Amino acid sequence: MSENTTAVRPPTAEQPQRGVSALLGSAAGRNTGLVVALVLLCVVGVITAGDRFADVDNVLTILRLAAVIGVVSVGMTFVITGGGIDLSVGAIVALSSVWATTLATQAMANDAHWLVIVFAALAVGAGCGVINGVLIAYGRIVAFIATLAMLAAARGLAEIISNRKTQIVNVPGFTAFFDASVLGVPVLVVIFALVAVVGWVVLNRTTFGRRTFAVGGNPEAARLAGIDVRRHTVLLYTLLGVCCGIAAVMLVARTTTGSSTHGGLYELDAIAAVVIGGTLLSGGRGTIAGTVFGVLIFTTLSNVFTLNNLSISAQAVAKGAIIVVAVLLQQRLARRSGA
Repeated sequence: MSENTTAVRPPTAEQPQRGVSALLGSAAGRNTGLVVALVLLCVVGVITAGDRFADVDNVLTILRLAAVIGVVSVGMTFVITGGGIDLSVGAIVALSSVWATTLATQAMANDAHWLVIVFAALAVGAGCGVINGVLIAYGRIVAFIATLAMLAAARGLAEIISNRKTQIVNVPGFTAFFDASVLGVPVLVVIFALVAVVGWVVLNRTTFGRRTFAVGGNPEAARLAGIDVRRHTVLLYTLLGVCCGIAAVMLVARTTTGSSTHGGLYELDAIAAVVIGGTLLSGGRGTIAGTVFGVLIFTTLSNVFTLNNLSISAQAVAKGAIIVVAVLLQQRLARRSGA
């Protein structure tokens, strides 16, 4: 009589390694790594700058600086997760800020309500986003080229409207509202938190978010599944445009000016924050929480460099190194997950 036996393989060294790789590749593992990196930066800040870094006012300064680029980065997360890219966000912020602070807009705001400024910025941002989306989805222009053209056009239009001059905001209600705080937290930081929470819910708990993952992961499969890929692409770029409009309002409130020079290199900062946060540049995977941590890491890094009187060039080198390490780590984890 034959006897059936089941062979039990002893645990190998590869199994723990795969377990660690799976943990690091998971959302929880990536976010834990980002938290550790942020904590280490804070420790370095305390060691090198002492009370100047740990001061409450300095912490609030970091959060205020992170708020504006953070809102843009949340919108960028949607676009990159959906398989796209946008190089025009900085120029859209500048154009929105200029259009919202023209003498005509401010006159209407003083006669009616300061919300006119907000609506103007949102409308300009959304309009630019729609143009980008239509050119990419229906015009079949590569996202890199279409948004590069928008970068040049929006920045040039902002210079024409403002005549290359800084426009001062003179609407008391507008500045008073955004200078206020809620339980000691600046309104700008509260707005960033609300945008991040809404973005997380939309990306992870709605049909729109699931369609974004599907379009970014495999557009053809998404089309065969009944998703209108072109329409969804337009919506993604419109969403990013609205985020740029919100950021423009926050920047105008923080500086009390509208200028064609606003938003310089925002596209690079936003893409960098999204990438180190764990969103794949190839699309199909994105995380709002990781993006928020990415923004805080870069802003804290800049603050530590500033407090220690280090040059902007050194900051740029450090940011570049962080981006390269983040992308290499993503590729390594992706290969191991595939294996």
